[in-house]
Amino acid sequence: MNEFILSVLTAPIGKTHIFSVGQAGFIIKSSGGQLLGIDLYLSDCVERVEGNKGFKRLLPRLFYPFNLQFDYIIATHFHRDHFDLDSIPELMSNDKTRLFAALDCKDSVKQLEMSEERISYVSPGISVSAGDYEINFVSCDHGEGAPLAVGVIIRVDNKIVYETGDTCLRLDRASEYLEFGTPDVLIAPINGEFGNMNEQECAELADALKARCTIPCHYGMFASHGGSPKRFYDIMTAQYPDNKFILMTQGECLSL
Repeated sequence: MNEFILSVLTAPIGKTHIFSVGQAGFIIKSSGGQLLGIDLYLSDCVERVEGNKGFKRLLPRLFYPFNLQFDYIIATHFHRDHFDLDSIPELMSNDKTRLFAALDCKDSVKQLEMSEERISYVSPGISVSAGDYEINFVSCDHGEGAPLAVGVIIRVDNKIVYETGDTCLRLDRASEYLEFGTPDVLIAPINGEFGNMNEQECAELADALKARCTIPCHYGMFASHGGSPKRFYDIMTAQYPDNKFILMTQGECLSL
């Protein structure tokens, strides 16, 4: 059992824990011990599918799909670093895990010949009560390449975690997101490529939502994706000194 798996399994009951897995992948462990995974990229399938060295995996795998059994997993859209073709079947290969996937993942499920018994397809406006979690799917704007992509606002242990999904900056939708309350944790991309926010835009969203803590993501995994944690750090400290943020190392845990 490796150190990361051990840290997830032994994270104490009674607190909420958020683990960074790399790229846009995060694991939430509720105070009751239930595990929820978001956009877990655990393989090398992006480079394999794209055939492009710019998509070579540059961050190590922290664990393999069969190492942890999740109560719930979420795929915010069909891109392979969010719906991992090589890992999702293994993540679902038990009689427990339930998958919430954006509508554009249907073709991938069919391609993999997966049973849809524990799969629910979601779109903005859908809310689901799932064990310790209230999961609310909201709009995002990932451009014409993924018009059915979603963001997700999760209420767990009386805390609000907003994972924007892959999206450009849409401050005109801030009131929609705030209907669920001020985020205790905002997780958002900073790579500035493929229709995503850059470092400045992520900082602007964090300030608009008055997020209590912001975690930037979607950088470091692929050379082609860009994203500078240093630039984000400089912007936040210079322009928004009162706004808390955390640059999480891969495998790090934030306990709330």
